[in-house]
Amino acid sequence: MRYAPVGGAGGGTVGDFLDDVPPGAVIVIDNDGRTDVTVWGGIMTEIAAVRGVAGTVINGVCRDVPASLAQNYPLFSRGRFMRTGKDRVRLAAVGEPVTISGIEICPGALVCADADGVVAVPAAAARRITETAEHIERTEAGIVAAARAGSTLRAARETFGYHTLQTRRP
Repeated sequence: MRYAPVGGAGGGTVGDFLDDVPPGAVIVIDNDGRTDVTVWGGIMTEIAAVRGVAGTVINGVCRDVPASLAQNYPLFSRGRFMRTGKDRVRLAAVGEPVTISGIEICPGALVCADADGVVAVPAAAARRITETAEHIERTEAGIVAAARAGSTLRAARETFGYHTLQTRRP
């Protein structure tokens, strides 16, 4: 979804798209990084959680965070603020690519998020990127195990090829 400021005398709505989101989907909202109005709050969280939506990522801010925590609903945003976007922003696009932090995210992309941030992976590249990520995870676990067993960090990194982990492989 992409939001835009309300122009002229017309009002705006926030969240009416939620009725059309299938279970298991991740909602990606581009509010142009705005931190002065929210596009997600407690009502949205409650409905999304009950309907089995997998989570929400917002290029902007959200509110009513305690509802997300109570529901264990995955919610990622640039921050929190209390002012609603109702009558301040309008839904400008649904189901179209959005660009966040210079990265184009298209419908169907795989979105993964945790305490470190959010990653969007084009569906066509998902297998290759997953295999690469799993290889990195195994390698880093090997480095830690070697260091715990008495190796120096430098030697463990050399043994496991740490400095070439993100070099493209054939």
